[in-house]
Amino acid sequence: MESDIEKQVELAVIGEREALENLVRCIQDHVYKLALRMLAHPEDAEDAAQEILIKVITHLSSFRKESKFMTWVYRISANHLLTTRKRRVELREANFEKCQRQIDKGFADTWHPSVSEAMQKLIVEELRIDCLQTLLQCLDRNLRIAYTLGEVFEVNSVEGAYILEISPLAFRKRLSRARKLMRKFMLKNCGLINLENLCYCERLAPCAVKTGWINPEKLVFANHKRKHQIDDFDTSYLQELDEISRVAALFRSHPDYAAPETFIGNIKQLLDSGRFKLLQ
Repeated sequence: MESDIEKQVELAVIGEREALENLVRCIQDHVYKLALRMLAHPEDAEDAAQEILIKVITHLSSFRKESKFMTWVYRISANHLLTTRKRRVELREANFEKCQRQIDKGFADTWHPSVSEAMQKLIVEELRIDCLQTLLQCLDRNLRIAYTLGEVFEVNSVEGAYILEISPLAFRKRLSRARKLMRKFMLKNCGLINLENLCYCERLAPCAVKTGWINPEKLVFANHKRKHQIDDFDTSYLQELDEISRVAALFRSHPDYAAPETFIGNIKQLLDSGRFKLLQ
């Protein structure tokens, strides 16, 4: 796949617009998913991903094959996401203490009679994903990007160091720090990680609706378009892992979200407008 992408890069550099469009299609989902993990809201992730894609395609000639092309794309993405302005979820200033207080509010074991079984499943899924996204926001940006790259995208320390423009040792230290913070909270609270914990999405969901944490009329993640539709989230495989491995596996369990279909069209319009040169 990497060789196919680099072939598209070579063609795009010499002005092949079809190759450029193919290239954007190859990388857009990866860029969008990284932006979504960092910014925690689809609309903000969409804006950031489009900005990143513009940076990528207008700097293609600077790709020197010192790394895999996708690693180079992640480097541009990380730099943008670490320096962009704070978006709506970050402005809430989430931290582990606030999350703990939310859990400590208690659980409601029964749903309101008006909530259908199908809607209950959607709300539970929304809560699970929103909770994980919120926990990522409890990490500062440097730890969040290291955790996302290392645990979710599973890059090694050499690739992570290149992406973040730090040493492999510094990358490992950031990843280790982020892991410790995340594991400490999850092992104490999450029932999917430690079966003795009381906090399960199914138990917390009715309370999350009552307190306004989750709005059934505005489900952000449960109704998000996906590349592949899957059945209900299966947690049984988590129990086959040790507790430490379950945390990373849970964060990797997000649905395979698809980037908005408008990306290609929007980028073509920007290039056609003359506001951006194809290559710099």
